[in-house]
Amino acid sequence: MNATGMQATALIAEDEPLLAANLKAELRALWPALNIVASVTHGEAAVQQALALRPQLLFLDIRMPGMTGLEAAQAIAEDWPDDGTPLPALVFVTAYDEYALQAFEQAAVDYVLKPVQPARLAQTCTRVQAVLAQRASGGGGAIDAAIDQLRQLLGSSGPTAPAAPTTPGAPLTVIQAAVGNAIHLVPVVDVLYFEAADKYVRVVTLEREYLVRISLRELLPQIDLQRFWQIHRGTVVRSDAIATALRDEAGKVTLTLRGHADRLAVSRLYAQLFKPM
Repeated sequence: MNATGMQATALIAEDEPLLAANLKAELRALWPALNIVASVTHGEAAVQQALALRPQLLFLDIRMPGMTGLEAAQAIAEDWPDDGTPLPALVFVTAYDEYALQAFEQAAVDYVLKPVQPARLAQTCTRVQAVLAQRASGGGGAIDAAIDQLRQLLGSSGPTAPAAPTTPGAPLTVIQAAVGNAIHLVPVVDVLYFEAADKYVRVVTLEREYLVRISLRELLPQIDLQRFWQIHRGTVVRSDAIATALRDEAGKVTLTLRGHADRLAVSRLYAQLFKPM
């Protein structure tokens, strides 16, 4: 079977209808056997449909309303079932300049530049087909390879990294949390963990918890990430508040905290943080 006859499934996440239609048309011409099982317009829908339909390939627009393409990829990786089904191959659709594109190339995740050019898309299809063929022939480590790619992207200084604080300087030392008519000044050193909660962040200490009207993405650049470790897309924990990291038979890691009953799940993207010395 030649490459264009390789059967595969794909999902497209692109918020601009004309660009999505153009991408579909070009894919039909270049790869007739590719079955596009869904086309969505925002990151949350991409996550839902990817987990429900389990396509072999994802085309993710980097900039979409709400969740970005990279955040959607992270969510899919964290929630992907542990039943042996490989994570989808990832292709990002981006309008970024050469510097940004280098970040994706170094992370071994392919990209296509807007507006999509047939010759470049043909290269992407060839690359993805080679990956899928390797998986079909028993090539191992598909999930591990995809996780490694995402780790590199999440740790890069590419365009989707959190924006730097507007006022550079020392990390945040106090969280100002409104409780009724009062403003509580919570020392950051007392925080056990931060957890995303819709448009808020839960700030959990030994004594109590607070809700702060800020997103975790906005908060991250303001705290000391040498001391606070991200363990999930929605959770950041103070490293010296961790008592134990428990790994079950399936390889899932759960953290216990010093003096607190909460247990925190570590996503597979961040599980490598917890290894014996």
